Amino acid sequence: ERQLVESGGGLVQAGETLRLSCAADRFTFLNYGIGWFRQVPGKEREALSCLTPSGGLTYFKDFDKDRFTVSSDNAKNTIYLQMNNLKPEDTAVYSCATASDRGACGGSFSSWGQGTQVTVSL
Repeated sequence: ERQLVESGGGLVQAGETLRLSCAADRFTFLNYGIGWFRQVPGKEREALSCLTPSGGLTYFKDFDKDRFTVSSDNAKNTIYLQMNNLKPEDTAVYSCATASDRGACGGSFSSWGQGTQVTVSL
């Protein structure tokens, strides 16, 4: 079973930076695209990005390219989401998940991590 573990969330003030981590098992990291998502209670989940094992990066419409950056560390089987200049509207639970299509970022997503809470105060 593919496993993902998110970390790095917390309570920060507006304007600060957070780097979220999504740690995968080696097989998953090498074979499946991994996406970042966020969700505010009572609202629909927003897709942010997806990174394929070969390094192909897909940005979804809610990804703020001016403030967010996705990167990976192959040695640690980890994908990062760095968020700069955080705003209160970025407050959400951030999760990662694997794409269903092996090696790509198409199809649905599954094997969700438990999520990490990001809270941005004024």
